[in-house]
Amino acid sequence: GLLSVIQKLKGSPEQELRIVLLGLDNAGKTTLLKRLASEEVSTITPTQGFNIKSVHSHGFKLNVWDIGGQRSIRPYWKKYLGSTDLLIYVIDSADQKRFEETGQELAELTEEESLTGVPLLVFANKQDLVTAAPAAEIAEGLSLHTYRDREWQIQACSALSGEGVQDGMNWISSQIMSRKK
Repeated sequence: GLLSVIQKLKGSPEQELRIVLLGLDNAGKTTLLKRLASEEVSTITPTQGFNIKSVHSHGFKLNVWDIGGQRSIRPYWKKYLGSTDLLIYVIDSADQKRFEETGQELAELTEEESLTGVPLLVFANKQDLVTAAPAAEIAEGLSLHTYRDREWQIQACSALSGEGVQDGMNWISSQIMSRKK
């Protein structure tokens, strides 16, 4: 598949993948990215523009683009979607007032031509908060079961504590491996 072609072209034993990390502002995207990169997560400031980090996981080099989620930045998201191998969408599970807004943004993203067939991992973040909605409830609200053109997974997590993050990375790894076959 695509990944074996990329590996042959690069001639490198470590495969590189482009992952775009999106979600509304304050969902926890940067905290998640810092957690994946094994960096300190105690002080995080809102992302103005974007951050790029290379994360090594399961023998792959993941180039993760963390793009700000403020309303003024969202129209520019689609400019970063080209050549995306996987989309990670982060939701603040405790901010139920914004579920409809985040659902609309995700629905618009998955309709983008450049993301056709691209696997989707939804991190239902902030599960450490007592007001957090369960991942299954969020999946239902987002109508993820209607996504037939791609593999998808919702993963409950806390980017702050790290709980559930590795499970999401394991799913990404399984997606990469299944696409290689």
